[in-house]
Amino acid sequence: MLRKPGWHAIPFVLISLANQGCQMPSPGTKSVAVSHDNMVYIKGGTYEMGGDSTLFTDTAPVHKVTITGFWIDKTLVTNADFTAFVNATGYKTTAEQPPNPADFHGVPEAKLKSGSVVFTPPNSKVSLDDVSRWWTYVPGASWQHPEGPGSDISDRMNHPVVHVSHDDAVAYAKWAGKMLPSEAQWEFAARGGLNQKPFAWGDTPPADAKKPRANLFDGIFPTKNTLKDGYARTSPVNAFPPNGYGLYDMAGNCWQWTADFYRSDAYAGHTRKDPVGPAESYDQDEPGITKYVQRGGSFLCSADYCVRYRVAGRGKGARDTGASNVSFRCISLK
Repeated sequence: MLRKPGWHAIPFVLISLANQGCQMPSPGTKSVAVSHDNMVYIKGGTYEMGGDSTLFTDTAPVHKVTITGFWIDKTLVTNADFTAFVNATGYKTTAEQPPNPADFHGVPEAKLKSGSVVFTPPNSKVSLDDVSRWWTYVPGASWQHPEGPGSDISDRMNHPVVHVSHDDAVAYAKWAGKMLPSEAQWEFAARGGLNQKPFAWGDTPPADAKKPRANLFDGIFPTKNTLKDGYARTSPVNAFPPNGYGLYDMAGNCWQWTADFYRSDAYAGHTRKDPVGPAESYDQDEPGITKYVQRGGSFLCSADYCVRYRVAGRGKGARDTGASNVSFRCISLK
């Protein structure tokens, strides 16, 4: 069985060790008053959602959607933001939870260590069909230690928080008095007022832009990153130009959790106004695993492997799974 952060499958034997649920904030913890600092108000409107059906099998049909106005974070939630949340609540993320031996029959208890999966570039060319060649389960990897023990975030406080599961993102949003965006809200915001353009900035492919427009994988994935954009992993959340609505990282840097369950046929059930996702998730590749939609792509997306940084592109991730390229942003309706 495989699990996928975004669109990339990670062998279950690697990722399952991290999927232990999460510790909710203590019962007495109160949410903070919602603040519109670092948020943008997106005036409601109608747009055409979906597209790129020649590239993707789950982004059709293109359909008109009307969205009510909402506030959305200008940037991904940063390590500084998440630190404030943890300091206020004592929250422990999914990746920081010790595995329960009862859930892993036959696995030696010595191997049941909390952690998460980290991108580990191979030294030579590998088959793109075997994602275990560049994903490694690292005991001790978490939002505070993105590459595992020995790494920290002291010089990355303005980078997006990573190794967060959907549970973690929901817990943070609740504390902040916010919520995760629906997929329709996210795409409306990502398009930045442009209609049916392939990228959040318009028509120009990243490789043809005079200056880097997003934190993507430049070169030959997964072995040779030319670092044309200046970053091998995450980047500061305002390192690249914003889209037409003043939002940063609506393509690249990190995948972003949304509130919607994932189904490949979700658009067929959309209502015209403020559609929400399906009532339950279903992924034909992994039936029975609850998955949510992720959007935006990440620093691992490249022209020769993953092009889901395109504004219509959709990703998917198991509810209880984070990775070194998964983050989120929040919205508010008031």
